[in-house]
Amino acid sequence: MGYFVEVEQGVKIYVEDINPAGKKTILFIHGWPLSHKQFEYQFNVLPAMGYRCIGIDWRGFGNSDKPISGYNFDRLADDVYAVVRALQLNDFTLAGHSTGGAISIRYMARYQGYGVSKLVLIDAASPSSVEEGVANMFIAETLNDRPKMLRGVTDIFFFQYISVPLADWFFQMGLEAAGWSTAAIMMTLRDENVYSDLGKILVPTLIIHGIHDKVVPFSKGQETNKLIKNSQLVPFQYSGHAPFLEERDKFNQQLIQFIG
Repeated sequence: MGYFVEVEQGVKIYVEDINPAGKKTILFIHGWPLSHKQFEYQFNVLPAMGYRCIGIDWRGFGNSDKPISGYNFDRLADDVYAVVRALQLNDFTLAGHSTGGAISIRYMARYQGYGVSKLVLIDAASPSSVEEGVANMFIAETLNDRPKMLRGVTDIFFFQYISVPLADWFFQMGLEAAGWSTAAIMMTLRDENVYSDLGKILVPTLIIHGIHDKVVPFSKGQETNKLIKNSQLVPFQYSGHAPFLEERDKFNQQLIQFIG
């Protein structure tokens, strides 16, 4: 079931709600520069096992509205809160990948973990910001030749071999975003961080991180693990930045085991 939630006047966020009658709910927050579709291989499996899986597209990405502003962590966390309130979610698991992990962390701190019983961080962009030179390179490439930039991102995303059609699918997902929102998020990753938010997370937290991650190095996952009190780090030995795709069976099993 797909529908839109208005998160502020004139801005609607796309929501994919699979198996609304499920026994336990997982709210997935995608990474940059993708959409909820990145979790296809979770949505294929988990709802059939009785879980309610909800994927949202950030503003500016996927099927959501693409306003010219609102791409800082606070506003993105506010959008998540608006969806949580609209869907009346409670006792759910919040699962965020990469930048979506940073947004999830900000949500936990800004809203005292409203409605969240467990947190899953997947190769999260935490705790520090993206190095200025790297971020500026991505911004410049986005504003000058975004398709070329997206091809480059696809190349560094994975550790394992992926087929050309899968790479094309990933590439097309990135093209669904607006150019201005793609650049604006990278500016936020350069200028903001979630370091001071981590100590405010009190719920059980599962940190999944590919040891071959070239986007957010595994050492960042270790650092995040140290800064969140009630957390466990599970290394994924054969993954880069996308364990939900590269080791999908192990990933799904870890998720089920953690959520119960």
